[in-house]
Amino acid sequence: MSLFDQPPGESVSVLLPSGAPGPFDYANGGHDLKRGDIVAVPLGRREVLGVVWGSGTGEVAPERLKAVSERFEVPSLPPVLTDFVDWMAGYVIAPKGAVLSLCLRGGDALVPPRTKTLYRRGALEPVRTTPQRQRSLQAAADGMARAPAEFAELAGVGVSAVKGLIEAGALEPIEVPVYGAPPCPEPDYARVTLSEAQRTAADAMIASLGTFSATLLDGVTGSGKTETYFEAVAAVVREGGQVLILLPEIALTVQFMERFEARFGCRPTEWHSDVKSTDRSRAWRQVALGDARVVVGARSALFLPYPDLRLIIADEEHDAAYKQEDGVIYNARDMAVMRARMGHCPVVLASATPSLESWANAEQGRYRHLTLPARFGPAVLPTIELVDLRRDKPPSQRFLSPALEGAIEETIARKEQALLFLNRRGYAPLNICQSCGHRIACPNCSAWLVEHRFRAKLACHHCGFERPKPRECEKCHAVNAIASSGPGVERIAEEVMQLWPEARVAIASSDVLHGPKQTQEALERMAEGGIDILIGTQIVAKGHNFPNLTLVGVVDADLGLSGGDPRARERTFQLLHQVAGRAGRHAKPGRALLQTHQPEDRLMQAIAAGDRDRFLKLEATDRERLGFPPYGRFAALILSSADEAAIEAYADALARAAPRAEGATVWGPAPALMARLRGRTRLRFLVKTTRNFRIQDFVREWIAACPPPNKVRLAVDVDPQSFI
Repeated sequence: MSLFDQPPGESVSVLLPSGAPGPFDYANGGHDLKRGDIVAVPLGRREVLGVVWGSGTGEVAPERLKAVSERFEVPSLPPVLTDFVDWMAGYVIAPKGAVLSLCLRGGDALVPPRTKTLYRRGALEPVRTTPQRQRSLQAAADGMARAPAEFAELAGVGVSAVKGLIEAGALEPIEVPVYGAPPCPEPDYARVTLSEAQRTAADAMIASLGTFSATLLDGVTGSGKTETYFEAVAAVVREGGQVLILLPEIALTVQFMERFEARFGCRPTEWHSDVKSTDRSRAWRQVALGDARVVVGARSALFLPYPDLRLIIADEEHDAAYKQEDGVIYNARDMAVMRARMGHCPVVLASATPSLESWANAEQGRYRHLTLPARFGPAVLPTIELVDLRRDKPPSQRFLSPALEGAIEETIARKEQALLFLNRRGYAPLNICQSCGHRIACPNCSAWLVEHRFRAKLACHHCGFERPKPRECEKCHAVNAIASSGPGVERIAEEVMQLWPEARVAIASSDVLHGPKQTQEALERMAEGGIDILIGTQIVAKGHNFPNLTLVGVVDADLGLSGGDPRARERTFQLLHQVAGRAGRHAKPGRALLQTHQPEDRLMQAIAAGDRDRFLKLEATDRERLGFPPYGRFAALILSSADEAAIEAYADALARAAPRAEGATVWGPAPALMARLRGRTRLRFLVKTTRNFRIQDFVREWIAACPPPNKVRLAVDVDPQSFI
């Protein structure tokens, strides 16, 4: 018997949005239920939220089953979404309920929306008429529902005249939601003239609508990728479908929203952690009803209940921010590809510096490869120069080389703007006693405390611990011996202000700019010419357009190359390429200077030559030789515990229980790069397999043979992006 026509008393399985095992059987309580219905069910003494997942298993006798309490009057989760939850839970090795919880983050969206009373022309005629009432009735003749004050303003009468018509029954009340459907984007509101390459790419994306395909939209910085995929968005809107545009970071959303509004005449529906609770509730319901036609959001927007999703776009697809590292661990870019496949719609991955995974898929024909090889309009790519810090050394206690200083001086003299990039927050990454060498560390994490001079604090960027900078060394008690070591953006700003005291200087980092609004205000000041020299972290590296910015200086181009991350070189190349691409995006030519101690390194040579594909081919050759992704697979098992003895005992037991299989190698246990985090000791195992190996089955079998004790937390990261 189908779940769609169960008789009263039949049982259903209900999945709860939590890490608890499930689903659980319930009697349907006389409700007409189907898979995807959102319900309330009793659990112990509480009532909890759940989703009908299928027919009951029959494992519990019918008379012992509790009944579904309520079915919420909202659209059911679409079948493609419930199927996606099942698939994703298996892929990332997470409880289905934990994945389901990602789909139910609409706040009060399940509560019937608040209504307001409006009035429209009723069937009755007023017994007594006056000129004011006549004008009010004429204003109501169009049948539109309005508030009394709106009728009064439209008719040019007092509100009392309108209220008289209401009392006479000539205007009848109707209840309407406080929040109606969002405005629909207008596909032809402000179309732009595309270049030949843009038009070719746009036409290819439009032709792919209606079936699954994966496309890599590969365009140099400033080539107009956004305007190009906007044409595909417009085509979907014309047909009445829904579009999801994923962005990796909240900081990008405000400027993107303005670009979208300029093109389509209204803002899209916004979804990310900074959206207010009431707005999230409204957005969730609008998406579920199909009223929200275009959604722009962070990775969690992938799990909204779209009834008619016809196109997914992942902008800056290479960005590591698409990886969720806590709770359910997943890569939103990869999940977007599978969501599109299951929903039979195209997915577009856009980037100026594609991930090696996406690039290899395009090279091997798995993805369509569309290229935009030149900047839009008169703009040309910037020239990139390497500054050898071994020869062109900065003065003592300074960090800008003479070459970079000279370039900044020339830029300011021409009334143009400079951007200095250093991917390190705060004033100094390390504070050390000059007397005994003691380094000030976080008490909760295996990390040094970072000095933030503007706030007069030492802070841990991992757990949030803060303390004042001490006058006395806590180890040798030497007074005034604590020295700042190394630069952060605050220290570079201090140096810049000493060298150019008349220049307008600003810092762009997450310590200074809190949330999208402050970030956008700073970026607008830069775009409007209110800043001469901007010093920033990776927050300024992508997606921003500054017309008068002609110089980019990278203070430490070698910074990302250290550590044990197999993707370190790829990520460094992407970041340097992106930040250099901020220069010269309009008519004025741009220039980028990269300070490095390794100018002969092939990465630096490829950046300077603008030869991205050569770098990717060499990197791919190395990865293939080692069997690293995308030519092999990784899965990480991360153990953490506040009890060091417990975690070591479990790690030893887990190592002994590791299955043996051809094509799989297990490394570990070993301390994580961040061996202590928030007061918990951390150990890691890494499973390396061949590309087609069933790595999830291997890991599930392993954990089942040796489950973790209560004192130890075990997290699984399939296809890890971070090795911290």
